[in-house]
Amino acid sequence: MLRRVFKAFHYPNFRLLWFGAFTSSIGTWMQRVAQSWLVLDISGSPFWLGLDAFLGDIPIFLFSLVGGVIADRVDRRRILLASQIVQMGTAFLLAILIGFGHVRVWHILVCSFVTGTAQSFGGPAYQALVPNLVKKHDLSNAIALNSIQFNLARVIGPVLGGLALTQLGATWCFGLNGISFVAVIISLMLLRVSFVPEPSDEPILESMKKGFQFIRKQGAMEALIVLAFLMTALGIPMITFLPVFAKDVFHQGASAFTVFLSVSGIGSVVGALVVAGIGNIRQKGLMTLIMLVCLGGGIFGFAISKNFLLSCLLLFVSGMALIAVFSMISSLVQLITTEEMRGRVMSVYHVAFRGGMPFGSLVTGWLVPVYSAPVVLAANGVLLFFLGIYFLVSQRRVAAL
Repeated sequence: MLRRVFKAFHYPNFRLLWFGAFTSSIGTWMQRVAQSWLVLDISGSPFWLGLDAFLGDIPIFLFSLVGGVIADRVDRRRILLASQIVQMGTAFLLAILIGFGHVRVWHILVCSFVTGTAQSFGGPAYQALVPNLVKKHDLSNAIALNSIQFNLARVIGPVLGGLALTQLGATWCFGLNGISFVAVIISLMLLRVSFVPEPSDEPILESMKKGFQFIRKQGAMEALIVLAFLMTALGIPMITFLPVFAKDVFHQGASAFTVFLSVSGIGSVVGALVVAGIGNIRQKGLMTLIMLVCLGGGIFGFAISKNFLLSCLLLFVSGMALIAVFSMISSLVQLITTEEMRGRVMSVYHVAFRGGMPFGSLVTGWLVPVYSAPVVLAANGVLLFFLGIYFLVSQRRVAAL
């Protein structure tokens, strides 16, 4: 069973990149802990905390589509190298500014925007690079293992970041994040991949237009991208507003929030392991929609639960379903896409997937003070539940995949 779960590790290039990316992901989560605390500590205002998160995400909307075109024209490994070097540079710059006591909020905001810009080019390149590292029938396993990497880092990184912040100071969190990029940079330099982009003088806007035309010709592709957006817009707020449930629903402190966050992260890891274990199964689209229905039910159950242990169980189930849906939608998009269009298609998918997060959290945050967190999250769960039912019963293009 374990051999099936970690099958993609048999490919040296994938294994090399996975461990490098895992190291840098842990460092990134360490920095997020320190950066959030630092912005709030310096400014004393939640507004600047929200602005920092916004500036880190907005480049995804502004530049990812261009990044997808470039990923189809330039060596994807080089794009990723440049992205990692820029992110390493911003981490070290902030570490130096903090160390010498010269850091200001605007320094952090500018670095967040620069880092987000680097990610907007690196994200499509990374997603387009993975299929070049494994055989097609092992692609689902590779994507699931990447989900495991991200979610393990989501659990480990904040713990290490909290320890480093309290024991060593914020400077070390930023410095260690900068050092963590060395691993992925070395991995990328050692990679040997087969994709060689065709030279093109075509205008970038025309290339982007062809990417959208390709998506429209693939009937199920449009549905998958819509599902990716709605899944994150309605599902991710459950994680974003866990502090509200810990404080206002269960009347507990930071320890309850930590338990909720850890249980959700462990559920995500288990969900990714299950997807990696089942591999390239038939009727992947049908399984995706069933998991989407389970996700909606889990979120609804968590929102109305008044029992702490039951809430933890429902968070675990929801975490499993969330990452299973994400992994399988990503696999389906990759399997449908042709090699020459992969960068452009994955950039659109990247915008949809990442775009759902801030928009979903923004709308949910606007509604929570009016209707309360349990009511709004319950509504999100019901919408996801019936979205899955709709695609299962009426809109069969995804279920047929």
